[in-house]
Amino acid sequence: MVLHLRGTVVLDDEREVGEAWVVGGRLTFERPSATPDAVLEGWVLPGLVDVHCHIGLASDGPVDDGTAEKQALADRDSGVLLVRDAGSPADTGWVHERDDLPRLIRAGRHLARPKRYLRHYGRELGSVADLPAAVREEAARGDGWVKLVADWIDRDLGADGDLRPLWPADVLTDAVAAAHAAGARVTAHTFATESLDALLDAGVDCLEHATGATPDQIDRIAAAGIPVTATLLQIAQFEAIAAQGSRYPRFAARMRALHAHRFELVRDLHDAGVPVLVGTDAGGTIAHGRVADEAAELVRAGLPAHDVVAAASWRTRAWLGVAGIAEGESADVVVYDADPRAEIGVLAAPAAVVLRGVVVAGR
Repeated sequence: MVLHLRGTVVLDDEREVGEAWVVGGRLTFERPSATPDAVLEGWVLPGLVDVHCHIGLASDGPVDDGTAEKQALADRDSGVLLVRDAGSPADTGWVHERDDLPRLIRAGRHLARPKRYLRHYGRELGSVADLPAAVREEAARGDGWVKLVADWIDRDLGADGDLRPLWPADVLTDAVAAAHAAGARVTAHTFATESLDALLDAGVDCLEHATGATPDQIDRIAAAGIPVTATLLQIAQFEAIAAQGSRYPRFAARMRALHAHRFELVRDLHDAGVPVLVGTDAGGTIAHGRVADEAAELVRAGLPAHDVVAAASWRTRAWLGVAGIAEGESADVVVYDADPRAEIGVLAAPAAVVLRGVVVAGR
């Protein structure tokens, strides 16, 4: 299969070319001698990235392989050709063997404490002291990432139940060091202000949500160069979560405050120079294939469309160590009829999705 990509081929923030070709599943900028089997014309971007996604997870826990396949296909057809799975209770290593499914970077299971996370989602550790060893085990199980649950509601406090850290600071430091020694990076679920300083002190590599970040903590995050996955689709549900948690008035009040502050927080992170990543938090209660909706929410919050598209494509691919559009690399691209950097809504309608050199959706 030979494809001719023509129009505006976006390589990164600074570089564009007018055309490229796909030969034998690989990208090239040299015109092949063979006549192309198809011409795909428009704005050509490196395949999109959902950097916070849960293939293999539904609202009540792990799913079977057939359901996980449907999740992955929904992501793929939306233009997402690279997924960092930010924790899954299902063993989805088999996805690596499927050329028709997005490339998957797994983080193993969420690491949490008993009754301190969503039931059937995470691996619950009986003792906080078990965290470093569990991190080593999940690093071996995943693809270079480990996911920690840094805070969750503590219902044992009764009516005073509120978000509280799960791990002592010294244990967090040992756990992150254990991951790094194993060649893995660590990301952490965090809603609460109280968890962030210990995570930053420990040297965490990424933050998920980070809804409680104060101005001083934002400055620390920016100085450390740590990305934050905003997950605005998830945070949009905080008002409903607060209503469900009305038995815990302190928790409910905090969730409502975080919800009200969500757009301001994302703007503050961006303005401080923090890389704001695009992740849908699909799985659980959010459907797969909604990367365009997450991107639109970031623009609605006030981020420039160009930065959001870059974060949904080439910038995050580079951060994850996966090539975009380059000579000899796998042909994983998405084609649009208009420029999504000018109008973010364009992301919702890919004209063609090419994975490993094969047109898998669209034209």
